Amino acid sequence: MKIPAISIPIVEIPLEKNIRLFLKREDLIHLQISGNKYWKLFYNINSYLDRNPADPFLITFGGAFSNHIAAVAALGKEGHLKTLGIIRGEEIQDKWQENPTLKLAQENGMDFRFVTREMYRDKETLTQILEKEFPQALIIPEGGTNEHAVEGIKYMLTEETKSFDYLCTAVGTGGTIAGISKFAEEKQQVLGFKAVDDPSLYNKVSDLSTRNNFQLIEAHDGKYGKITDENIRFINDFKQKFGIQLDPVYTGKMMKTLFEMIEKKEFPEESRILAFHTGGLQGIFGANELLKKQNRELIRF
Repeated sequence: MKIPAISIPIVEIPLEKNIRLFLKREDLIHLQISGNKYWKLFYNINSYLDRNPADPFLITFGGAFSNHIAAVAALGKEGHLKTLGIIRGEEIQDKWQENPTLKLAQENGMDFRFVTREMYRDKETLTQILEKEFPQALIIPEGGTNEHAVEGIKYMLTEETKSFDYLCTAVGTGGTIAGISKFAEEKQQVLGFKAVDDPSLYNKVSDLSTRNNFQLIEAHDGKYGKITDENIRFINDFKQKFGIQLDPVYTGKMMKTLFEMIEKKEFPEESRILAFHTGGLQGIFGANELLKKQNRELIRF
């Protein structure tokens, strides 16, 4: 099984402004392999399968609610490929069945190996151990970000996207914005909305894209995965007004920050802005479990 390229619709978000805002619905690619995860895996998986490995095996890394873990597991099921997830945190080893992301990944055939947070941070050593244990496997980095991922992201850019002045995406590990930056038109400005407070991101993106046409904007509320009541209200209001579901970790924070920038008139008049919906909607189930325990408003899904 090889991942095919797919055409994705662009929809306008109506604003009573002299600025036009559009959303490219990458979340519609696949129910479980959605958004940028699809494209970041595109070249990684296809180039691996082109080598005709005798026993195809995918290994990757992620936290308990990782969109990437969920996507790799789903891809493995569709392609009849064995998958192994290296999961951060031994403390969930005996209760992972309570986690909706890991439960879904397991149902899609993924095996798990839980490691300490200290060991997880040392990805280089961990990867070397896995390479010796599984020499035939494709080991995909956390979030899927590498040079192959950047090449895959170019498929998010089409003839239609060339007409926009600004290209916007949420940023986690940096692969998506690096790919958009690398393949954007000369006249286009690329805006990345950071879901994580990582000081190394700018240099990482710059190295992968080799261009300086991008800007990183804080959108993480001080902590990766933090969900404020304001975030929840924005996501629910957006769904009610425009009929589009946003996730609480990436696209919800990007669109909220983007709306605030438009309201503050930070874009020139007549600007055409394109934001990419990078999927990740499976994370809503885990978020709502946490919100229930905190007796807070839920994300309507």
